[in-house]
Amino acid sequence: MWKQLLQVLRASDLLTQAWEESYEMLEIDKKMFREAVRVLRESDDANVDESIRQLDTKVNKFERDVRRKVMTHCTVVGGTDGGAAELPGAMALISIVIDIERIGDYCKNILDVASAHPKRLYVPAYEKELQEIEGEIKRCFDEAPTILHEQDVERARQVMTTYRERMSEACDQIVSDVIAGKADDLSPRDAASLVLYTRYLKRISAHLKNVLSSVVNPFHRIGYKEKKKNSGL
Repeated sequence: MWKQLLQVLRASDLLTQAWEESYEMLEIDKKMFREAVRVLRESDDANVDESIRQLDTKVNKFERDVRRKVMTHCTVVGGTDGGAAELPGAMALISIVIDIERIGDYCKNILDVASAHPKRLYVPAYEKELQEIEGEIKRCFDEAPTILHEQDVERARQVMTTYRERMSEACDQIVSDVIAGKADDLSPRDAASLVLYTRYLKRISAHLKNVLSSVVNPFHRIGYKEKKKNSGL
């Protein structure tokens, strides 16, 4: 009996550790994103701190560790009343760490663009839009760990209301303009870098939205808009 009780307690502790690691993963992603933006958009020095790039490896290790701990938790306590109650949260955690890991990949992609682009990526025609997108993503990075930790449904809902649509539309418009030749004052290097950067920004914002949606939605709707009552969707 005591052995079984200890196993349950240890498994519950593993789930708590897994959640804590997910918050740390988000903090690492935030650090990577801010450095990637700094190198590409705020500096003429294309030298990238390799220690920042290596943070993506740390995020990947965290993802594997979170999966292992959640699996252990579910194996030990899955059949108990407490385990059944915790199962939706455990499944949600497995889902969102995939999004968090992908954010790290896209941050590393931006660093790759920065390494290949010899000067600061400055695009006068789109500076206002780019700065707004960057600012929104930075604010979401600042809020996401707290929203996730506190399971703050109302705050998550507020951020999601405008976040994805506004980011997606702005990013798509920039890419469409460049492809359509409306940004003919850009060099080929700047045009290619701008399109790649904008697409990466869009994907980062989408994955952050998915993370926030886990607070608002049940497991099967993570990554989607919140279902309206009586909508049947």
